[in-house]
Amino acid sequence: MTTKYDVKRELKTCYSPKNTDWELVDIPELRFLAIDGYGDPNTAAGYRHAVEALYAVAYTAKFASKGDLGKDFVVGPLEGLWWADDMDDFLARLKDNWRWRLLINVPDWITDGMTEDAKQAALTKKNLPAIPDVRSETLHEGTSAQVLHIGPYDDETPILTRLHREYLPANNLRETGLHHEIYLSDPRRTDPAKLRTILRQPVGDGDGDGS
Repeated sequence: MTTKYDVKRELKTCYSPKNTDWELVDIPELRFLAIDGYGDPNTAAGYRHAVEALYAVAYTAKFASKGDLGKDFVVGPLEGLWWADDMDDFLARLKDNWRWRLLINVPDWITDGMTEDAKQAALTKKNLPAIPDVRSETLHEGTSAQVLHIGPYDDETPILTRLHREYLPANNLRETGLHHEIYLSDPRRTDPAKLRTILRQPVGDGDGDGS
């Protein structure tokens, strides 16, 4: 009998929230496959290549883990950290200037070595150009403001504006990390009005160092 890890089941507060206004949650240290890029996710070829590479490595690691270790896991949802060199460009949704780090959660037992083996195996099978850029990454966001957004991605501006102009000041909080999104819906198969996206912002005490 294999052990099947599903991050959405194991960490419901972090991956299956129901609140549609901002609430604070504590995000534990988590392990990911990660890849960085730049540009408009709707038009940049690099974004499409990055998504393809991440999923190829994730599924290769999943099958190797099940076969070699007897440990299976559900491949996590696509996630993204988003920023810009000039954050005004990010808030104004000037997407050509956006930077991003795409992520897929994997269990702690997926070591750096297993990731490298999965990359080599996936590259042999699919020869996708971005596979060499996939890496392992550990992220510990800690205290974070989080909300479930329902609707098109481009409709996130009002809830993000509320976060920065109302919620954080009212609670004496400040940003301590990158804007984080978790995509619970497949945009290829879901009506934009029904897209479910977790929005997350690591925060710290507005008067402290956030540690």
